[in-house]
Amino acid sequence: MDYKIAICDDSAPDREYLSNLVKHWAKNCCHQVQISLFTSAEHFLFSYEEEKDFDILLLDIEMGDMDGVTMAKKLRQENHAIQIIFITGYSDYIAEGYEVAALHYLMKPVREEKLWEVLSRAEEKLAKNEKMLYLEISGEMVCIPIYQIRYALVSGNYVTLYASKDYTVKMTLGHLEKELDERFHRLGRSALVNLTKIRRVTKTHVMLEDGTLLPLPRGAYEGVNQAIIHMR
Repeated sequence: MDYKIAICDDSAPDREYLSNLVKHWAKNCCHQVQISLFTSAEHFLFSYEEEKDFDILLLDIEMGDMDGVTMAKKLRQENHAIQIIFITGYSDYIAEGYEVAALHYLMKPVREEKLWEVLSRAEEKLAKNEKMLYLEISGEMVCIPIYQIRYALVSGNYVTLYASKDYTVKMTLGHLEKELDERFHRLGRSALVNLTKIRRVTKTHVMLEDGTLLPLPRGAYEGVNQAIIHMR
């Protein structure tokens, strides 16, 4: 497989060290990688405007004017597929990582075996993003990338999927659930939610990254949180 990987860190030795670890992982797994190095969040975002096809981002949190968490939030406004791996010397930022669906935190100094493990997880996630859902709507076959589906709601004999656009199809929620994967969790009888799109879970609602609030049935709070933990 070919992967485009960005390393954003304001420390030159750390950039070189991470780059070498990524190259070793790629060689061991027989992958081809294109590695781009960035010295700051601003440097990455400027380049990203021209090249938005990065697969994996190794992102230092403690940088200059713009920290890694702030940059990741900007990136997530339009890109939900890129796998973000935070690199940090502190453990104080885990809550913020929840908001941007970070794949993992790696503490400095980064151990080679741990980075390899996380990169392999990123590879699995990227493979899932290639999965497609095929639906026949108004006599036309529609192909929807599964990772784009934020949630689905049932109304009578129809289900509406909310992705890059809305799709309404005659089917049961149970049938749709079988067509999806472990990223999706059932919220009672009327909704399915993409766990990777969740920003916050309360006792009464699930809040998605786009601000959508989905009612949480009584007693479902623990199940949603456990599903998120097991998925990661």
